[in-house]
Amino acid sequence: MSWIDLSIFSAYLLAMLGVGFYFMRKNTNTDDYYVGGRKLSSLHIGLSVVATDVGGGFSIGLGGLGFTMGLSGSWLLFTGLLGAWLSGVLLIPKVAGVARRKGFLSFPQFLEYIFDKRVAMIAGVISAIGYLGFTSSQMLAGAKLASSTFTDLSLNNALLAMGIIAVVYTVLGGLKAVIYTDTIQWIVLMSGLVFVGLPFAYYRIGGMEAISSTLKPSFLTLSSISWQTIVNWLFTILPIWFIGMTLYQRIYAAKDTKTAQRGWFIAGLFEYPLMAFIGVLLGMFSRVALENGLLAGYTLNNMDAEMGLPFLLPKILPVGFLGIVLSAYFSAIMSTADSCLMAASGNILTDVFRRHTHKNSLRFSQLLTLVIGIIALVLATTMTSVLELMLHSYSFMVSGMIIPVLVALFSKKPHAVSALVAMITGGTATLVLILLDKPLPLRLDANIFGITLSLLAYFIADSIRTKIRLSQ
Repeated sequence: MSWIDLSIFSAYLLAMLGVGFYFMRKNTNTDDYYVGGRKLSSLHIGLSVVATDVGGGFSIGLGGLGFTMGLSGSWLLFTGLLGAWLSGVLLIPKVAGVARRKGFLSFPQFLEYIFDKRVAMIAGVISAIGYLGFTSSQMLAGAKLASSTFTDLSLNNALLAMGIIAVVYTVLGGLKAVIYTDTIQWIVLMSGLVFVGLPFAYYRIGGMEAISSTLKPSFLTLSSISWQTIVNWLFTILPIWFIGMTLYQRIYAAKDTKTAQRGWFIAGLFEYPLMAFIGVLLGMFSRVALENGLLAGYTLNNMDAEMGLPFLLPKILPVGFLGIVLSAYFSAIMSTADSCLMAASGNILTDVFRRHTHKNSLRFSQLLTLVIGIIALVLATTMTSVLELMLHSYSFMVSGMIIPVLVALFSKKPHAVSALVAMITGGTATLVLILLDKPLPLRLDANIFGITLSLLAYFIADSIRTKIRLSQ
């Protein structure tokens, strides 16, 4: 990597740290730190939402899907479009107003408002664990990218560098720093990929002629995907829009309900088709480059699909442009890592320790964020697959909390004990199935069985409660 590329990349990282230091001086309380003072515009909200949701895991993960299955991998983010628009219509109108009146800082506080403190605490624990894993997946994505670009940098050293930068500016600046850096990072990501990454890669691999002659026809169609894969993605990703702490924080941070809804509609369009096809196309280009010998020393047998794109970039980009595209990918990675770190910290402070109203809560929040960031960094050193870790984290949260949230939104008589039973049953079932790592019926995801068991558990518990009440 030339000194010019390194200078561009270093300037970008220093700018992100600068934003953290700037907002450190602006934050005066936990309202500022966790929900940005509740004054943010729809554009900042929308760009922050899509930057957080797509992020490094999906950026690197989409490249891996494009490498292995082609254009059909784009359906992964179609679920993001559906989730954004459905939650914009169904969730935000029911949450935004009451959150502003009650001063909510976290997603489980909404559940406490509907159910009770016990439900909020369990939801906080589930959410914190899930976002801890998700933060780790983003750090791993950054480390994979950095170690493939800087040949003398090991994966673990890259993890350390990535983790320190993301954790420091998040600890210092809170959600304001996160959202404003997300806006910058999304602009950098889109500019770098659309105007640099795609055209240079397309030209370098030989254009459409090389693509059509190298890849199987299945790579160039949207129908080369099993129904099980679509169902698994749908059940894993769409519900996160209803239970994601990072998303509730942005609902609370918006100036009003309409502002939050406009932000969600903006985010959905950026996810699909824009980012979905950019990601898989770049992954396909890396597959073409590999099969045509542009990635010397690697074959389909020894290449990690998620590493195809990171290995391709240094081979095709001229001096100066590599620094831009590398900054773009790090933008995606850090925009998700910082948000997930804030979410885990907010869950533990607000819903587990319940210290958000204490006099020194701002400093305690920063210390807590630092500790969680260190734990996430250590966890990342034990994992190998970005997309796998990310989807497992999603599954654990979704199966534990989607049924209580749907009950809170649509049931006229929600009940706390039934919600607790559903949360514990769903989250535990999915976690056990993931750890057992055994083939499941119809090749469906563990998350689907966890959600099903959670739904049954809620109705059984509620039925028993009703019978007991009527017999008294």
